[in-house]
Amino acid sequence: MAYPILFLIFLSLPFSSAKLSLKYYNATCPDFEKIVRENVFNKQSAVPATAPGLLRMFFHDCITDGCDASILIASSAYNHHTERDAELNAALSGDAFDIISRIKNAMELACPGIVSCSDIVAQATRDLVKMVGGPFYNVRLGRKDSKVSDAKRVDASLPTTKMTMDQIIEKFTAKKFSIRDMVALTGAHTIGFTHCKEFSDRIYPTVDPTLHPKLAAGLRQICQNYTIDTSMAAFNDVRSPSTFDNAFFKNILKGLGLLRTDYFLSVDPRTRPIVEEYAKDQQAFFKDFAKAMEKVSVLGVKTGHKGEVRNRCDQFNNNIHA
Repeated sequence: MAYPILFLIFLSLPFSSAKLSLKYYNATCPDFEKIVRENVFNKQSAVPATAPGLLRMFFHDCITDGCDASILIASSAYNHHTERDAELNAALSGDAFDIISRIKNAMELACPGIVSCSDIVAQATRDLVKMVGGPFYNVRLGRKDSKVSDAKRVDASLPTTKMTMDQIIEKFTAKKFSIRDMVALTGAHTIGFTHCKEFSDRIYPTVDPTLHPKLAAGLRQICQNYTIDTSMAAFNDVRSPSTFDNAFFKNILKGLGLLRTDYFLSVDPRTRPIVEEYAKDQQAFFKDFAKAMEKVSVLGVKTGHKGEVRNRCDQFNNNIHA
């Protein structure tokens, strides 16, 4: 569950916020916010892994052709090898899909045919971030759902965890994201977990000397059977894994980051001062994270006739790949 890498792709997508509005559903579905909020509260209370799971799904959706719910489409006789089938999406949380399905079902009872799945994903992600202690940020609404979902687009979009900091920064700055945006977005690592295979090269066969020795020893124990059980994982934040806070930045300054990219972030002269600032000032991190998430939430959105409002989030309305 390697968040930093996910952020890199946002940059290949155009910003688009035309026709989006904070009040989009005020007249057509006045209970929209309440329905999302209540379902999010119930699900997160029962399954704490929901928040990081949906945050990851949100990123994976937005980096592949924009925030358009294309990641929710299930393969069928009509639609082969959708985004969900991509290897890089194989470990997406079942609870993330479940919460979107629950909210969509409730919306169809309250205001059928009105609310898009992509708006549900964006709003629910924000509400979950807030629920686990993170900052509030505005979510403009009015997205339409994509009529296309192709796994090849995922494979073409996602880089590997082997990127250098130069490559990471270049990806961001080329699309007008600042280095500060990049560091703030990487703070999503404050919740959730990463599968052992993503950092196994730092603990086997020998330990990466940049890792804190105690963390390395713990990871070697946790992940010892990761090749047999690929679901084995470790929390991204060893201090407060279920709370959205600034502990991630404190951790990586002490060698307590799971990924090599976490280490790069903590030592590169272009990013270290920002990491140090966020480690000392949680409100500075929250302010920048909220700002960056607003940018992410309008990447490549479809409006008007460029998309549709799906009746079910896991299939196109005509059930035929466009």
